[in-house]
Amino acid sequence: MSEGSKGSSLAFGQVVIGPPGSGKTTYCHAMQEFLGRIGRKVTVVNLDPANDSMPYQCAVDIAELITLPDVMENLKLGPNGGLIYCMEYLEANFDWLQEKLAALRGHYYLFDCPGQVELYTHHDALKNVFAQLAKWNFRLAAVHLVDSHYCADPGKFISVLCTSLSTMLHVELPHVNVLSKMDLIEQYGKLAFNLDYYTEVLDLSYLVDHLASDPFFRNYRRLNEKLVEVIEDYSLVSFVPLNVQDKESMRQVMQAVDKANGYSFGDQEHRSLEALMSAAVGADFHFTSTLAVQEKYVQSQDKAVEEEAMDL
Repeated sequence: MSEGSKGSSLAFGQVVIGPPGSGKTTYCHAMQEFLGRIGRKVTVVNLDPANDSMPYQCAVDIAELITLPDVMENLKLGPNGGLIYCMEYLEANFDWLQEKLAALRGHYYLFDCPGQVELYTHHDALKNVFAQLAKWNFRLAAVHLVDSHYCADPGKFISVLCTSLSTMLHVELPHVNVLSKMDLIEQYGKLAFNLDYYTEVLDLSYLVDHLASDPFFRNYRRLNEKLVEVIEDYSLVSFVPLNVQDKESMRQVMQAVDKANGYSFGDQEHRSLEALMSAAVGADFHFTSTLAVQEKYVQSQDKAVEEEAMDL
């Protein structure tokens, strides 16, 4: 896997990024199992030096090179400064990563990355790591996970949109934004709009109007309007809903990522995928988008209303 070697075969994979608690490690575990069941040889690479509990089978672990607790203790740094140092140390030791990955040729890669937003919005260390992987003929897509509970708060959702856009522009990889933990979304309260409004990022002026109903945010309406204009002018941000316990949802995300990084699977994997999905939802399975998730959400909301009415 020599640098810039055009003769070496292509390698495909995902870099899984996002803020703390968004479900990156859980996603890697679920995707590793899902892809393995359809015949894809999957390798998980842990690039998070703070990750000391990994449910998945990890073939490459940055802890062999450096760990966050050691950096914090020896250099007297906090967790944020320590993570930045760790990523800069990884950038300075590309040969270690190259050697580890060279022993795993022919696999599909899942890179589990740290949960520090600054690393994806304006710091260059991880961006340079991804660029180096591209020179080694890796074709990667960034899977940016965002907790779906932000949809229940218009102010937080606008913030998430800004962060997602900034990440897309800075990381410079084909990008798939994912709303994670969709199975828990009803726990955060009723959404102001249908789910597809949030996944497709439709006319955001309605969100600004809804936000203005709050006396606190009414004073910042002009600022929110300008933020929304920036998001809509780029017209880049949209989301794929994800429930890792739902095979249909996993397939939707997988297909979005495969389209983003250019991966094309063979007939055997296609047959395995169809067999897996048929066993999950019946032989006449047809792929659906956010409608199925929306239906489940509406049903849960109707059930909650009925239970509340019965209590009264």
